[in-house]
Amino acid sequence: MHMKIALIQTNPVIGDFAANTANMLCWLRKAKEADCDLAVFPELAVSGYPPQDLLERPSFCLDHAETLRQFAANCHGIDVVCGIIEPHTGPSGNPLHNSAALIQDGKVVFTAQKRLLPTYDVFDERRYFEPGRTSRVCRIQGTTVALTVCEDLWNDNESVARRLYEQDPVEELLQGSCRPELLINIAASPYHLGKGKIREGIFSRLCRKHKIPLLYANQVGGQDSLLFDGHSLAIDQSGAVLGHAAQFSEDMLLVEFRDGELKVLSACAAECAVAEPAAELFAALTIGTRDYVGKCGFSKVVLGLSGGIDSALTAAIAVAALGPANVLGVAMPSPYSSTDSLEDAEALAAALGIELAALPIADIFTAFQNTLEPLFKEFQTGVAEQNIQARIRGTLLMGLANKFNRLLLSTGNKSELAVGYCTLYGDMNGGLAVISDVPKQMVYQVAAFVNREREIIPQRTIDKAPSAELAPDQKDQDTLPPYDILDGIMNYYLVERCAFADIVAKGFD
Repeated sequence: MHMKIALIQTNPVIGDFAANTANMLCWLRKAKEADCDLAVFPELAVSGYPPQDLLERPSFCLDHAETLRQFAANCHGIDVVCGIIEPHTGPSGNPLHNSAALIQDGKVVFTAQKRLLPTYDVFDERRYFEPGRTSRVCRIQGTTVALTVCEDLWNDNESVARRLYEQDPVEELLQGSCRPELLINIAASPYHLGKGKIREGIFSRLCRKHKIPLLYANQVGGQDSLLFDGHSLAIDQSGAVLGHAAQFSEDMLLVEFRDGELKVLSACAAECAVAEPAAELFAALTIGTRDYVGKCGFSKVVLGLSGGIDSALTAAIAVAALGPANVLGVAMPSPYSSTDSLEDAEALAAALGIELAALPIADIFTAFQNTLEPLFKEFQTGVAEQNIQARIRGTLLMGLANKFNRLLLSTGNKSELAVGYCTLYGDMNGGLAVISDVPKQMVYQVAAFVNREREIIPQRTIDKAPSAELAPDQKDQDTLPPYDILDGIMNYYLVERCAFADIVAKGFD
């Protein structure tokens, strides 16, 4: 049997059924123009993933059902597999399934319900969905195909240290009476640094173990605090990765399935698994920023430029995401700001091609001090006065954001936020904290990537000791451990979840 297949990774807006299906139909036309017999879209492609509490709204589910009917009615001349919300008709349990649907000749003719519903980390699917009871195969263009949804592929006992579920849907499918010739998985698998290689390793072992080829279609794009990287894959029965779609952008990967063998017909539109982590991370932060800004209804942003590395990197990401014309930088020197900091902010703005406004805060700070002096006069100057300066800056930035309909980007890194080295209603103001999951040491690595071809972030910004510049001669490490030590502790505590004694045993004071 012969079948030409398009793996199509889309970037939906959660709940925008009309726009999502219009985009799917646009890609479907491209697949038909390429003479494809089958098009495969990601998990919950019609609604976008994760819809969360929207699933509890009857009107949401009714609108989804009507949109799906209209979408299916426009699917002719090519078969379609896509993720849908399916009603659960049983007498008990949650009212919905997370399902893969097969559409042929304008109608949904087959569905396969997701069986493994994750409730760990960022997932809460068991709250909304009822798990499927059995794994089933269907016939597509004369080929016996197993349709699975995301997590159903991740419970192989050779790939995980401890299985989270008793069932292994893939093993059950392949040991059944009707063994499939091809495994298709539709997914919305969230990204973290290095996820692509982990995914390839697990899927390759599975294909090699069961001697079956796999086609994997994954959602792409930013959805609030989550990011999906695409990286759709074609893997043959020996476990070899034959090809992948682009990482961090919509794309279509064309493959041919003939007599049990897969062949990739098109290269990805852009490089996928970038060798350098800093480059991959910059690309991830760029699409995350672009999607968050755009999906919230904004086109322009504003951020404070202190002359430090965190705001410099955030500005570079914003320019990559939105273009320089849509980014406004604001320098707000205080009485303790160095001349170097303002010069570095100006140099950065010039290199990025963005507008820079200067709003000195010394007079405003003096007014605050004068107002508070009757109550503060018996106390030494300290953290309260430092935070007042940060809050002045936050207020000015929010004023600009409101007046000019721009989204305010905050610039704190993960190391600072993890220990509270930030000011509530000050530098924490903003609609999106762009680098809040990037440790300080990684900030420097990504900044070096930004400067790989020419100096964009001034070298002096990179070289100088980090400082909030809210007090005379202030340095971050007057309060914090050196960032290489802090980042090590933070990684063991937050990521590895080590206990206090275990971290000390690793050599930390």
